[in-house]
Amino acid sequence: MSGMRLHLPPLLCLVFPLCSFAAQKTDVVIYGGNSGGITAAIQTARMGKNAILIEPSHFLGGLTTGGLGATDIGNKKAIGGLSLDFYVAIREHYSKPENWKQETRDAYFTTRTRSSGTEPAQWTFEPKAASAVYEAMLAEVKDRVTIVYGERLDLKNGVKKTGAQISEIVMESGKSFAAEMYIDASYEGDLMAKAGVSYHVGREGNSVYGETINGVQAEGAKHHQFNQQIDPYLRKGDPKSGLLPGINPAGPGEEFSGDRKVQAYNFRMCTTDVPENRRDWEKPANYDPQWFELALRNAEAGDTRVSWNPTAMPNRKTDTNNNFAISSDFIGMNWDYPEADYATRERIWRAHEDWQKGLFWTLANSPRVPQALRESYQKFGLAKDEFTENGNWPRQLYVREARRMIGDYVMSEKNCKRSEVVEDSVGMGAYQMDSHHVQRYVTKEGFVRNEGDIQIATKPYPISFRSIRPKASECTNLLVPVCLSASHIAYGSIRMEPVFMVMGQSAATAAVQAIEQKTNIQSINAEKLKARLLADKQVLDFIPDPKDSRTAIQLPGIVVDDSNAQIEGFATEASSVGGFVGTGYRHDGNTDKGRQKVRFTPELPSAGRYRVAIAYPPLGNRSKKVPVVVHHADGETTVYVNQQEPPAGPGGVQVLGTFRFETGKSGWLEIRNEGTTGHVIADAAQWLAQ
Repeated sequence: MSGMRLHLPPLLCLVFPLCSFAAQKTDVVIYGGNSGGITAAIQTARMGKNAILIEPSHFLGGLTTGGLGATDIGNKKAIGGLSLDFYVAIREHYSKPENWKQETRDAYFTTRTRSSGTEPAQWTFEPKAASAVYEAMLAEVKDRVTIVYGERLDLKNGVKKTGAQISEIVMESGKSFAAEMYIDASYEGDLMAKAGVSYHVGREGNSVYGETINGVQAEGAKHHQFNQQIDPYLRKGDPKSGLLPGINPAGPGEEFSGDRKVQAYNFRMCTTDVPENRRDWEKPANYDPQWFELALRNAEAGDTRVSWNPTAMPNRKTDTNNNFAISSDFIGMNWDYPEADYATRERIWRAHEDWQKGLFWTLANSPRVPQALRESYQKFGLAKDEFTENGNWPRQLYVREARRMIGDYVMSEKNCKRSEVVEDSVGMGAYQMDSHHVQRYVTKEGFVRNEGDIQIATKPYPISFRSIRPKASECTNLLVPVCLSASHIAYGSIRMEPVFMVMGQSAATAAVQAIEQKTNIQSINAEKLKARLLADKQVLDFIPDPKDSRTAIQLPGIVVDDSNAQIEGFATEASSVGGFVGTGYRHDGNTDKGRQKVRFTPELPSAGRYRVAIAYPPLGNRSKKVPVVVHHADGETTVYVNQQEPPAGPGGVQVLGTFRFETGKSGWLEIRNEGTTGHVIADAAQWLAQ
């Protein structure tokens, strides 16, 4: 479901006016008008069948039109079909000069993204641009796709079944819809659950699916963490006074054990620094200062990191996400959301909005926040020309996970690492295994700490068809492309908007083939499904090109990868930016400055002079002055590297110099994060005899 409040309809409502569809029968009913629901509707129409797309709110697109304009996927070669068509259309949208208002296209790409902007697809966009593209895509199939707004499934008696088949679904209003096949594309999985399909909420223990990074993550939660010792009590130093709000008094739980808790939600804010288009932060009407005391104590203690992560969007806007210890994520306040009734979800939704608005008003205005930090928040505000029907606030809560189906195949950590590869692929995932924090608790020393964040690199991997359909014993005419069958940590990689688009299209392809073959969804012809997916340019599997991921044996000389290095800190493994050695790289999370380092130690076959270099994938959020210490036979030399710029040396490495080394392991190279601003990357080091 894409939202609770009844927002005014966008232009799509004018193109496709709401009619009466009570008890109307169609070929495919799709519940949920987010990105996955839209591609499902379009694919159904393209295959010659009719679809009814039911969106409980009054806007389409979910997170894609709701503020998430920075495409999260990792290796973008995993994106195909209608999903890729969307991003190609975004590029075409921005090729028109009239769509640039606050800056020029050249200024955006050369100055703010350090990119040529010449790719066939564009991966960053404004919310209203996404809406315009979806509007155009749906206009092409308007004769076969009927859109119904403002109708929510009756959570008590909303699904009627005959045996294992859904025969009809009923809305709160009493309107009903019947079809041969159904697709639950909602973020919450309400249709799936009410159809009697098995599902899970929360984190599984590591033992359930033979994983290593599921369940409670207290010890490994280094990212987005406190770097100061912050008192958690209502009255400082007085445990009897009780805890500040938002802190779990029960503690985190046993490490790696399962629970019913879900990772934090937030809103992806579209902000701008253009004064005439900027709406200043406003204090919520029901502002409660106790909720923000923790943030103020944190700032007063010396944590002056800017608590957000703004990614540059066109027209001097941002997609602003969570960052550091206290930010837009409303940690621990969403555990009841997945299975709640609509009234409870509305309260949780409103609480998240109040938290996020109140936090940034506090950081921009409180005299307890250092002036320089206040000014950094005052520079930005909500973009006045976005979400105009909703006070410029994003229309979609980022429901990072809710219910997850338990199908015939559960995607797990093994799939994301390609130690287990499925053969019935309906699309691919490629993002790192990523969970935001789940809760705050008090350590035995009496300080507050976050728990749950984990970010581990993946290899692009196929997603099983058995993971988007229920077990035959539970339902035979339903597909679930969003709340699909995956463990918590695997879903942390899969849960990306372009993947939902891919899964939505594949679900619709399977649904139409089930209708044509007059069989249930579990019995369709696998070869025909694969053939149609490939014909529609879906990407079912691939091995990354060496240009995207250089392996150690392809670099000359002696190469030490981060997987063979001595590491202190640098707990976050990633692979989302191409151009790395091996399977990924590590970064410091832009935190714990001066306390993290990675040492690369080669085993040199002979004494002599060696050219020393490092490899790293560059990006605009990197540090411009990374200290790299080379320990050689004549002492130590520190070289500073700008990791925002691509490595300038031969073979795509950054040369540090030529030094004399003894035989064996007496020499080394160390990447440190002391004195840095921005993320520090540790990927690989190279020694080349001269």
